[in-house]
Amino acid sequence: MIFKIRPTRLVSILSTLVLAGTVAACGGEGDTGTDSGSGPTSTGETVALSGAGASFPAPLYQNWFATYAQDENPDVQISYQSVGSGAGLEQYISGTVDFGASDAPITGDRLKSFQDKYGADPIQVPMAGGAVVLAYNLPGVEELRISREVLCGIVEGKITTWNDPALVASNPGKDLPDMPITFAHRSDGSGTTFIFVNHINAACPDWPAGVGTSVDWPTGVGGQGNEGVAAQIQQNEGTIGYVEYAYAKLNDIARAQVENKSGNFIYPSPEAASKAFEGVPIPEDFGLVVPDPENPDAFPIAGLTWIMVYPEYQDAKKWEALKSTMIWALTEGTSTTQQLDYVPMPADIVERVKQVLDGVKAS
Repeated sequence: MIFKIRPTRLVSILSTLVLAGTVAACGGEGDTGTDSGSGPTSTGETVALSGAGASFPAPLYQNWFATYAQDENPDVQISYQSVGSGAGLEQYISGTVDFGASDAPITGDRLKSFQDKYGADPIQVPMAGGAVVLAYNLPGVEELRISREVLCGIVEGKITTWNDPALVASNPGKDLPDMPITFAHRSDGSGTTFIFVNHINAACPDWPAGVGTSVDWPTGVGGQGNEGVAAQIQQNEGTIGYVEYAYAKLNDIARAQVENKSGNFIYPSPEAASKAFEGVPIPEDFGLVVPDPENPDAFPIAGLTWIMVYPEYQDAKKWEALKSTMIWALTEGTSTTQQLDYVPMPADIVERVKQVLDGVKAS
């Protein structure tokens, strides 16, 4: 299985979507969904769906759902709450949403809770991939290289100033200031955190906090969602933190080159993120995690994001609307995936997803 992506640019019209907590796929009662007589026509029978979870893919999901209603079916209205993977999984397990979203596979106690409640395994399907970047606010330093030693030192609280010898050694010729380093991390349960600490756990021999959607950070300040961490970085000089690539790019926050397992410093991009998955088989349950990619050209901090659906739906119209939207997103919606700098799923994985979705029961 090979992931490929072509270079694209983030479309500016999405700036209002990224910071939105909820975007409902457009069209109200009585709205025909037409524009001067063109486009799809509403039947007047609205199917309303709700989802909640990861902020990592929120810009993509919100745009997908709005575009699907506008261009394909104005009767399908999907609201998506960007509440973080942890909260999204809890709402999915409790059954208060029609679908959940997470950047971490459902495992452990959450998996058991779902199995106990529903008598079946959850269904998680990958919708896209992407990079988690180290974004920073350091005026006058337009290019920054973060070695594995430095990365481990910052997150463990052992490297605390920007002119630390290890940072200076990785950035020859740079005038790094004698300024404290503030590390910004997520305060909520987060799949972005899961992707980030999976890499930290693999790259840092002394990492004390383990892996999860929430960890006990040795240092730093917290922010709610990718939005909150991005704001922490933008508003405070000397801050560095991890955010999903689209948030850093959209907000024009500087992104560091990060040293990968091969010793190469890689600048984050969708192309470099896609190389983390090249040649790596996705397991039957789609729960692929690549903590420390072997590819020498790969950006080292990358992961997939999943939508979680139920094995059975009581409302067949709801399920057909959700299924159609998801398949459209994975096929016709890939232009948006690329425009927003995420990594589309390859055709063979899309076919596997379709087969899994075909097995969902609806009455």
